[in-house]
Amino acid sequence: MRPRLVLSTLLVLAGSAAAQQKQPPCTAAQHRQFDFWLGDWTVTDSAGTTALGTNSITREEGGCLVHEHWTDADGSTGQSFNFYDPTSDRWTQVWVSSNGNVLRLEGRLEGSSMRLEGDQHRSGATVNNRLVWTPQQDGRVRQRWYASKDGGKKWELVFDGWYRRK
Repeated sequence: MRPRLVLSTLLVLAGSAAAQQKQPPCTAAQHRQFDFWLGDWTVTDSAGTTALGTNSITREEGGCLVHEHWTDADGSTGQSFNFYDPTSDRWTQVWVSSNGNVLRLEGRLEGSSMRLEGDQHRSGATVNNRLVWTPQQDGRVRQRWYASKDGGKKWELVFDGWYRRK
């Protein structure tokens, strides 16, 4: 092979590798699975009559993070960081509230619903948590939070919020 042809080939390959490296992270379809939750929301009961709070969900860090800013009807607040981890092929949520509540959840998209689960350990007891967000055909999002105090044998619905865009 002639030296100029080899050099040209190497330059093309190096340019192609550099272009691939410059592609922004978090652009895979999996990183967009929670996009249905993005926006500014009023959260109510299913009838829309009782305000439970407001929520602002933004995409940040170059599209790698879904950041939640919650304000409860009583004024308490909380934030969560949600991200897709390609190494585990799972979503992770880390929630921290103004009352000191910390919750770590993991899961994935199941059908059209995002389902995340995790345990809380308090006062020697373990509570299993399962949160499910489901986009509705009318543009709303329904969030259901279930808890189990018996290792997952019996689940209780502890939150049923309906997100309506402001």
